[in-house]
Amino acid sequence: MSKIYKILPRTEWEAARAAGSFTGSAVDLADGYIHFSGHDTAQRTAELYFRGLSDLMLLTVEADDLGEELKWEVSRDGALFPHLFRALRADEVLAARALELDADGVPILGELPA
Repeated sequence: MSKIYKILPRTEWEAARAAGSFTGSAVDLADGYIHFSGHDTAQRTAELYFRGLSDLMLLTVEADDLGEELKWEVSRDGALFPHLFRALRADEVLAARALELDADGVPILGELPA
């Protein structure tokens, strides 16, 4: 069992819950898959791409439950990142929690289970 994580605006998560699935943020739609991070890369993702953005959510998903459409691919700094090549069903999300920003405007993820 391994957890993966998705940072997204609250409005996108609320729309996904209402629709029953999440098809992706703008960058996901442009790239053709939903970007996730592992426990070891999520905080750096928050620093690089979500600094200064408020009203964000952190989704926790069990990678093993996503099937073969989840691919681990080399990305930033040679690290493996999980990419989902289909919509994420709302019922596949184990937890969703609001994120606060630190003094530098970076979302605070805290300790994330592997």
